[in-house]
Amino acid sequence: MKEFFQAASNWVVPLLLVGIPLFAFAVKRVKVYESFIEGAKEGFWIGVKIIPYLVAILVAIGMFRASGAMGLLVAALRPVTGLIGFPPEALPVALLRPLSGSGTLGLISDLFQTFGPDSFIGRLVSVIEGSTETTFYVLAIYFGSISVRKARYALPASLLGDLTGVAAAFIVCSLLF
Repeated sequence: MKEFFQAASNWVVPLLLVGIPLFAFAVKRVKVYESFIEGAKEGFWIGVKIIPYLVAILVAIGMFRASGAMGLLVAALRPVTGLIGFPPEALPVALLRPLSGSGTLGLISDLFQTFGPDSFIGRLVSVIEGSTETTFYVLAIYFGSISVRKARYALPASLLGDLTGVAAAFIVCSLLF
């Protein structure tokens, strides 16, 4: 059975890449190539439209990290996280994740080199990475692409989701590891 699943997993993506266009062409009578080109054109213009939002969020992230604000925030939260047993080394990952995916991966890589990927901290930051989102980046992209100016409840709800993801990651990792 294991061999079957391993062989099947090697063919799933190629079959989807071929099967979906074939289905669209044969069954739905969609002009696949023309539809693809139209989608690519639309995607290009959306990319051009969101460039200012991307630049703004990347500059803000750079300023946040370079100014030392991340260190001050971690230092301020360290006593609180210490009370519940949350490793202070994982705190920068939890704080940076809503801002930057690549910055978070850099922190995780450093933690892996220091503590190892199979350590509690390594597993915790891995689960945090998978349980949270780059909230500010996503909101800038999605809202920027459709020119939404007021995020209203989206930002607080998204940050609450990130906080819930970090808390759930800590609880699950504490129970399992």
